[in-house]
Amino acid sequence: MDETMKEPIRTAPFSAFEWMLSARYLRARRKEGFISVIAGFSFLGIMLGVATLIIVMAVMNGFRKELLDKILGLNGHLLVQPLESPLTDWKDVADRISQVKGIRLAAPVVDGQGLASSPFNAAGVLIRGMRADDLNKLTSISKNIKQGSLEGFDNGQGIAIGRRLADQLSVHAGDTVTLVSPKGAVTPMGTTPRIKPYRVIAVFEIGMSEYDSGMVFMPLKEAQAYFNRNNDVTAIEVFTDNPDRIDAFRKSVTEAAGRPIFLVDWRQRNSTFFNALQVERNVMFLILTLIVLVASLNIVSGLIMLVKDKGSDIAILRTMGASQGSIMRIFLITGAAIGVVGTLVGFCVGLVICLNIEAIREFLSWLTNTELFSPELYFLSKLPAEVDFGETTAVVVMALTLSFLATLYPSWRAARLDPVDALRYE
Repeated sequence: MDETMKEPIRTAPFSAFEWMLSARYLRARRKEGFISVIAGFSFLGIMLGVATLIIVMAVMNGFRKELLDKILGLNGHLLVQPLESPLTDWKDVADRISQVKGIRLAAPVVDGQGLASSPFNAAGVLIRGMRADDLNKLTSISKNIKQGSLEGFDNGQGIAIGRRLADQLSVHAGDTVTLVSPKGAVTPMGTTPRIKPYRVIAVFEIGMSEYDSGMVFMPLKEAQAYFNRNNDVTAIEVFTDNPDRIDAFRKSVTEAAGRPIFLVDWRQRNSTFFNALQVERNVMFLILTLIVLVASLNIVSGLIMLVKDKGSDIAILRTMGASQGSIMRIFLITGAAIGVVGTLVGFCVGLVICLNIEAIREFLSWLTNTELFSPELYFLSKLPAEVDFGETTAVVVMALTLSFLATLYPSWRAARLDPVDALRYE
């Protein structure tokens, strides 16, 4: 007998023959779509799951980045507060801290609560006294002046207010706003509120409603006089080159201060807010991962039904010499194709939506005639989306992994059928 007739001819792993059969099985039960109903739902589930995961994670990243930029663009990464004695030596302390490598700004500030009023309305505000040079270095303010300018800020008694506050008070640059502070002059009849009018020389818009509607900047010397400060300041706001490495600056800033101080970093000042944001982000990732998992389980049920329907095909293939590995790879390719195509389409859909999310939001707001993203509720004036390469890659890899794992059991079950059992199984 010819030697070649003793053993069946084996095909190479993932050969054209296996890919051809897998493609035929995907089209086998075509009616209106290119795959079966179950496979179609699996495809849609994986596509929507991946797209939703990418969109949600991008929006959560965008929220964190925008809020971080807005908060840290106005407030220092480190807050230097005095211990034992007031910060009357604030100028020397600020100069020494600004010499530390990695510190780009050390700004003395005087903070106080007040009431801003005009002939039309009134609102509670946070009044912050700063030097003009320091205020100009805060790009979140200096590069977002909508009316007026900061020129001559230190020379007069002018103030800078947020756009939303200006709208609320119905004032513009050049108009007068009256500031009322409960800490006024001490008289025999008690402490009387301090009431003083100021001219608005600049109107800024940061893009964060909490600041645009509640912040008033005035010259440092004027703030010291207004709040009865004895030539001292409330604190020194320290801005670094890298807020994520804030712990590395603590020791050097403490040494440079040269006096007893108490340091509070941006994570401590906003810990509740950012921790809540991180928890929401993790929970959303877990919930949306379940969508991909359910879609992957649909691949299992679809392949099991396909194996049952193709029992006679399996028997014929095995009789013709196809190995168990070849049968397993055929069904592995069939199931994995659904997951791979669904993941890639979901990836593309997610990226397209992320890149146009603000336009989509505006269109939906126009279509429904409702405000879908209220700045007063979400603090930001637009819907942000920041696609992170690492997270997006992790989502794609996770979806592909679940899709491949879902095909293993049905493929193994198909490979285990021998020709006789396969015919009986059908």
